Amino acid sequence: MMGDIISTNWYEIFVVSSRAVFSLITLFLITKMIGKRQVSELSLFDYVISISIGNFAAEMTMNLDSQVLNGFVSVLIFGLIATIVGILTTKSILLRRFLMGTPTIIIQDGKFVVKNLKKIKFDMNDFLETARSAGYFDVSQIKYAIMEANGKVSFLPKEEYQQVTVKDMNLKPSKQGLCSNVIIDGKIMINNLKNINKDIKWLNKELKVKGCNDYKNILLATVDINEKLMIFYKKEEAIKNVLE
Repeated sequence: MMGDIISTNWYEIFVVSSRAVFSLITLFLITKMIGKRQVSELSLFDYVISISIGNFAAEMTMNLDSQVLNGFVSVLIFGLIATIVGILTTKSILLRRFLMGTPTIIIQDGKFVVKNLKKIKFDMNDFLETARSAGYFDVSQIKYAIMEANGKVSFLPKEEYQQVTVKDMNLKPSKQGLCSNVIIDGKIMINNLKNINKDIKWLNKELKVKGCNDYKNILLATVDINEKLMIFYKKEEAIKNVLE
């Protein structure tokens, strides 16, 4: 064992260590460039990009026969692609749907949407495990379950099973359901309007009531089950930074 230590190529270890530090710095800078979403909420595209960048970084560190610059350029190119795609998907809803995916309804009004389960290849055991992790040991308590584009499942419980339930307070539960996104990034969602039996004429009327004459300045507009329109504008707000 002592002989192995003595015969160790310390120069090679130094080179690997130096490359590892360089790779770490490169990955940190590329991640900062891509943004926090890449780290916390991975879509399928983000996942592929992350794995590829990780492989390039490992190759840059361990393969002493390759030039460090080659690995750096590879990581940089993938990072730039991810950044460009991130910018484009904020501008184009169609591109966002294609690359990032769209939410999929698993349970609707307390009933499973079987064709969607097959579409996302999500079997019942996986769903039950996810439901239990979210605190739902009784599936009959769930009104809506939606798989988000990043693979996470969001749940909306039935009215009588919500926390601090109206059932426990002997009150009549208020009617609730999903909100429909009728405007996203200044674009009217025609299909969503049709799904709630509304049209552009109705939307324009409601916007005028709210004092909005130009829907292109709207970041998000939603309509709830009670036909209440909520508007969120693209207005820049001063940020009070309380998190460091």
